[in-house]
This record gives sequence, C-alpha cells and structure tokens, in this order.
Amino acid sequence: MALLLLAGCGSGNSKDQMLPTDVVNNPNTANGAGDATHLPVFKFDETEHDFGRIIDGETVSCTFKFKNSGKTDLVIADVSTSCGCTVPSFPKTPIRPGEEGTIKVAFNSRGKRGFQSKNIVVVANTQPNTTLLRIKAQVIAPGTE
Repeated sequence: MALLLLAGCGSGNSKDQMLPTDVVNNPNTANGAGDATHLPVFKFDETEHDFGRIIDGETVSCTFKFKNSGKTDLVIADVSTSCGCTVPSFPKTPIRPGEEGTIKVAFNSRGKRGFQSKNIVVVANTQPNTTLLRIKAQVIAPGTE
C-alpha cells in the first residue's frame, strides 16, 4: 500500500507578494521556435569585480549596475551566492524597459585567506533565465600588506 502526502509551503496567496502575470512571459516551446524578442534583457556594465588585495577579516562590497534593455519589465526572482560569506541585495520590484538597477554584493573575508573567487547567480525572467556574476580577491594576513 502506498501513501501519498502532498504538502505546500509558503504564506498563502497574499496579494502583496504576488506579481502581475503580465510581467512573466516564457517564450520557450517544445519545438524551440519561441519568440524571445519581447523579453527583458540584462545589460550589465560589468559581470566581474576584482577587489584586489584585502586583509583577512575585512568586509568589502561592490555594486553591479545593469539596465533593462528589453521590451518588458525585468523581474529578478532570486540572487544566490556560492558561499555564505557573500551576501547579495537586489531590487524586489520590476525594472521597467530602459530603467537601471543595481545588485550589491558584500564579501566577508574572515578566515578566507588566499585567492578567493565567488559566484553570484541571478535568476530573472530573461532568456536565458540565469546570469552569472563573479567577485574575486586576494585575501592576505594582517600585517603582510
């Protein structure tokens, strides 16, 4: 005998947390003939930032500037990092076509000596739906600058 349990998580259907359906558009089709011309498009000024040499224990941050150069609202669903020492912040509201936005990333170097390279994955309603950003630094011991 098999028992199937279905459980959902979340806070219900709060209208404050829901996005209007007109900002979500998936052009993909089974035959690959989708039309991506009406999607939002990320245009980043840079996708990699090098902090250079920093001292172990120092927290540094950078800002990745972008523009929505597409034809519809850009919605960032999530920004995740490859390490808990890297913390992103990003816009939670749609970015209209032609508007700019930023993704700020803070890196805590405590206990991370040597060359460090951290990935930041941005998930949005773009095609492709993920964009990779990267930060790097050379973390040195205090007093060895």
